[in-house]
Amino acid sequence: MPKILIIDDEKVIRATLKEILEYEKYEISEAQDGEEGLKKIQEEDFDLVLCDIKMPKMDGIEVLDKVATLDKQPQFIMISAHGSIETAVEATKKGAFDFVPKPPDLNRLLLTVRNALDKKSLVTETKVLKKKLSKKLDMVGESATIQQVKETIEKVAPTDARVLITGQNGTGKELVAHWLHQKSNRASAPFIAVNCAAIPAELIESELFGHEKGAFTSAVKQRQGKFEQANGGTLFLDEIGDMSLSAQAKVLRALQEHKITRVGGDKDIKVDVRILAATNKDLKKEIEEGNFREDLYHRLSVILIQVPALKDRKEDIPMLVDKFLGDISGEYGTAKKAIDKKAISKLQEFPWTGNIRELRNVVERLVILGGQVISEDDVKKYADY
Repeated sequence: MPKILIIDDEKVIRATLKEILEYEKYEISEAQDGEEGLKKIQEEDFDLVLCDIKMPKMDGIEVLDKVATLDKQPQFIMISAHGSIETAVEATKKGAFDFVPKPPDLNRLLLTVRNALDKKSLVTETKVLKKKLSKKLDMVGESATIQQVKETIEKVAPTDARVLITGQNGTGKELVAHWLHQKSNRASAPFIAVNCAAIPAELIESELFGHEKGAFTSAVKQRQGKFEQANGGTLFLDEIGDMSLSAQAKVLRALQEHKITRVGGDKDIKVDVRILAATNKDLKKEIEEGNFREDLYHRLSVILIQVPALKDRKEDIPMLVDKFLGDISGEYGTAKKAIDKKAISKLQEFPWTGNIRELRNVVERLVILGGQVISEDDVKKYADY
């Protein structure tokens, strides 16, 4: 049941609002002035606050200001008989969901309350999802090689420098790209990832730059490409070594001129995008063989980050296994399984040609097929090596 706090110095108003909202099955608390209201907000968890503006001791705008500094962030609906457009604008600028004049129209008030509570639910869900995503994207490990990667990310992320991330398949190149974005000044803007190896050569340009209606047979409507979708944020070009030379030329132009042209169009579109790229190929060798443009390579590789293979950071395997055991149990809704030291030691003996991706798959298999405490025998039985 949603909890609502009514802050108003008029007892009759508080009583009326309480009666209306309790009828709608909300849990109601009251405060007779701003100071009492602020104290209650600090002591209890409220989903929504209905707050008068003109009150003794502390007015509603001041309450709004002080709540903005707290960890608890209920939604606010401001109520006042002294309403004006200026007051409403000031309240919403300071974070209020809406402004309702006195005497409030019952239907409008209830609709506003429902909408404010819906927003509160969405904000809460978003925070939970971001927390889960942040946990999922943790870069686990304390080996010297992974510490060097982390240190480089800390230095490079706040800049707009282009980064080329190299490493074998399954080492976590996309994870490095996510970290570079999350620690950058563009973190609140989109992070758009494109797997260049998964898109047919004839479609890669449309995918990156978009197309106009009628540009080709299946282009039944205008479509934005990934560059436009990532505007203001970060575009991650994964497996860029598999990109066609034609698309490479257009990407180079976009990097040089900060503008793109949709397929079938003739209009230049300005874009503000930070480019991160990744590959498991030796691009210098690809340049020698005529498969990759040298000028694009130099544009992309302002900063180089080499992500180590798992075989070069085996001391991180115990931490990675522990993380995967927690993640997988969370996904399955089961208790987290334990693993004995001999099983860990056995896992550290393997070459891990598929790197971290392969390790996670093996751990998931052990969770499903192994005992409650995963043993060395389980590892021998269910691992591929």
